[in-house]
Amino acid sequence: MASIVLGVGASHSTLMNTHWDKVVHTERAEAFRAGLAGARARIAEARPDVVVVVGSNHFRGFWLDLIPSFTLGVGEVIAAGDGGTPKGPLRTDPGFARALAAGLVEAGTEVAISARLTIDHGQTHAVQWLLDGIDAPVVPLVVNVFAAPLPTMRRCVELGANLADAIARMPGDGRVVVVSSGGLSHQLPWPSDWTDPEGEDEEFLVEAWLNGRGRWDRYDRRRREIIVAAKPTIFTAFDEGFLRDLERGGLRTYADLGSDEIQDRAGNGGQELRTWMVMASALGFAPGRTLVYAPMPEWLTGMAAAVIDPAATPEPGRHREGRP
Repeated sequence: MASIVLGVGASHSTLMNTHWDKVVHTERAEAFRAGLAGARARIAEARPDVVVVVGSNHFRGFWLDLIPSFTLGVGEVIAAGDGGTPKGPLRTDPGFARALAAGLVEAGTEVAISARLTIDHGQTHAVQWLLDGIDAPVVPLVVNVFAAPLPTMRRCVELGANLADAIARMPGDGRVVVVSSGGLSHQLPWPSDWTDPEGEDEEFLVEAWLNGRGRWDRYDRRRREIIVAAKPTIFTAFDEGFLRDLERGGLRTYADLGSDEIQDRAGNGGQELRTWMVMASALGFAPGRTLVYAPMPEWLTGMAAAVIDPAATPEPGRHREGRP
């Protein structure tokens, strides 16, 4: 049977590639890049036959006219190229993806499917930094983290468990790596309620989210101006607690968090923690290892990278490598 041989969680930021010259906390930024390199090395060592990338979509492939809670790319996958990330068609494995979709339905999660899926930096950041030079196809699994109502954290835990079950039922001895992209804490200048935007910027964003299909680039310049002008809001204590819980295999308790509580404790960008929960659940909430944590106000985000190796034996007294 196929098996999940490694889980990886990594933050992304649309500003990481494009605003390096604005970085003040250079040591933190370099440490984060080094953490990504360490995660990439772990993926290479795992020798995956396929990589499932669990991430969000920042209104490049999904719009307010249709946003499923969970969507699996089962055919062509096109990278939008936003924020300096890869652009164009990606290598995929449609046969595996379709079998995975069927297995998820059998296991109890009815995912939407897309035979022509556009993904953005919410997943291509991981493709760029974690899969560079690794010859493995990607299967994107998109989680709605922006347009309420959002899938509950508990439902994301169920998705992860069913993902593991579906992969285990596949024939052959395929090796699968599950990568989650998103978080940690940050606050984006999005409207808190897309049905009731406040001010010109929020009205513009809602218009872009509703009417951007096929022409998102016409909205991109102003949208990036709004993001760049945002005040950094990072909840360092929350991030460090989340990573400690990941290390001890304790993330299951976060399944009880509602969207409002996540917003209060980790900002609206903290809703992306759903992707980490899917990954951790797929790995059975085994203890993990944090490779780096770097709060980056220049990128608006608490940036982290971590791995969960189901074959690893927990080390007594293990601790994170530290925050620069």
